[in-house]
Amino acid sequence: MSIFKKYKDRMIVTIVAIILIIVIGMTSSGRLKITGIEKIIGNILSPVEKVFFNIGRSISNAFSTIGNIRKMKNENEELKKEIAKLEEENMRYEDIIAKSDFLKNELDLKRNTKFNLIEAQVIGKEPGNWFDRFIIDKGLKDGINKGDTVIQGVEVEQNIVKEGIVGRVADVGDNWAKVVSIVDETNNISFKTIRTQDGGIISGSIDNELKGYLFDSKADVVKGDKLFTSGLGGVFVKDLYIGEINDVVKKDEDLMKQISVTPAVDFKKIYKVYVISNK
Repeated sequence: MSIFKKYKDRMIVTIVAIILIIVIGMTSSGRLKITGIEKIIGNILSPVEKVFFNIGRSISNAFSTIGNIRKMKNENEELKKEIAKLEEENMRYEDIIAKSDFLKNELDLKRNTKFNLIEAQVIGKEPGNWFDRFIIDKGLKDGINKGDTVIQGVEVEQNIVKEGIVGRVADVGDNWAKVVSIVDETNNISFKTIRTQDGGIISGSIDNELKGYLFDSKADVVKGDKLFTSGLGGVFVKDLYIGEINDVVKKDEDLMKQISVTPAVDFKKIYKVYVISNK
């Protein structure tokens, strides 16, 4: 057996070790120049390194962009919540401003009324623009009875608030009641004028206006005269404000003087009312 075959493995290890020592020496930090082999290897690896570097940077930027998008999305959601909150507050303020006159009249009514009042919310109405028939959320359990008069606080003169007539309770359940307003054509109201004390009858009409006549065809009534309930017939409580005359007509062939009346209550906007309890 030859020496080479006998010590082949050892010789290979020795040769590899010698080559590594030479390479380490050639690549030591003390050198100022690179070898031709290193230059060739650098030229080969440089484009590859550039590609991997750009890929790494792109991936890093992508993750950074995803993080920014997530952050912007969270900020956007917070802004949406804040805007929704501000819009809700704005609607609440607008609602308060829109109801400011009503709220003021309501407060004055509670302070000055001589009647026992039951507060009720409107929870339903018949189709149409006018609240000629509607449902409230109080009934027998709350002391409301059929025939009770329904009112709101209305301003008669500047800073003078009175009970303005809305209508009467036509039907009642344990926790609800149906109200028929004075603009409904089934209602007839006896009235008197404050200035002259002349009386008459007015009723609702199909076009939700109040029209009627005076008992005395020579009654001295004019546009702007204020009407109050007279209490005749006992259908409605006495001395409730109805509204004011907007037109007076006297035809030769008629024996009575006819009038039309603007109601004090806005029958297109009724959300809360008060029922005069007989108890």
